[in-house]
Amino acid sequence: MAIRVLLVDDQPLLRTGFRMILEAEGDIVVVGEAGDGVQALDQTRALQPDVVLMDIRMPRMDGVEATRQITGPAKDGPAKVLVLTTFDLDEYVVEALRAGASGFLLKDAPAAELVQAIRVVASGEAMLAPSVTRRLLDKYAGKLPSGEEQVPDALHRLTEREVEVLKLVARGLSNAEIAADLFVSETTVKTHVGHVLTKLGLRDRVQAAVYAYESGLVRPGAQ
Repeated sequence: MAIRVLLVDDQPLLRTGFRMILEAEGDIVVVGEAGDGVQALDQTRALQPDVVLMDIRMPRMDGVEATRQITGPAKDGPAKVLVLTTFDLDEYVVEALRAGASGFLLKDAPAAELVQAIRVVASGEAMLAPSVTRRLLDKYAGKLPSGEEQVPDALHRLTEREVEVLKLVARGLSNAEIAADLFVSETTVKTHVGHVLTKLGLRDRVQAAVYAYESGLVRPGAQ
């Protein structure tokens, strides 16, 4: 079945460009467009998209609040949110990830990267580009814990190997990269990631990465 996508951006020209790129793919269909967060909520309820491509800075309701309502406890559909960012201007990407976004993508990303991101998010995975993630977290290092805070009790539920995996997820590594780093199979890594999410009550890898920084387990800028 085709992946149903809703485009949300207050610039019509950008929406047109995204539509042209996505509709050239046989497995993706653009079911609608919205110019602000309020329209995004209405369209999400009406059209039941699989993925919402969400801008952050918009009139009436921004992408952070729209994301929170689309993915929150009261959600009435399967929609995943992929946030679009210009990076240097968007100060609220971390807030969007906390709100429930499954990842983020730069607006000037190559077309192939946009298409792949849609597919990854639709499949239930998180879109966590390592280089952008590290730059983002470094940029907002002052707003995150220094790493000297007391580690939350919840982390003690994790095994030593699960803590290792969480740290690598926070660095933006894929399952394949983590498997190579720890000399285990990808299947084993997926199992560990699943245990981490379950034990910490997190939705996906994006929340896990943010949690690792906020808890002080990983320090911004650390390798």
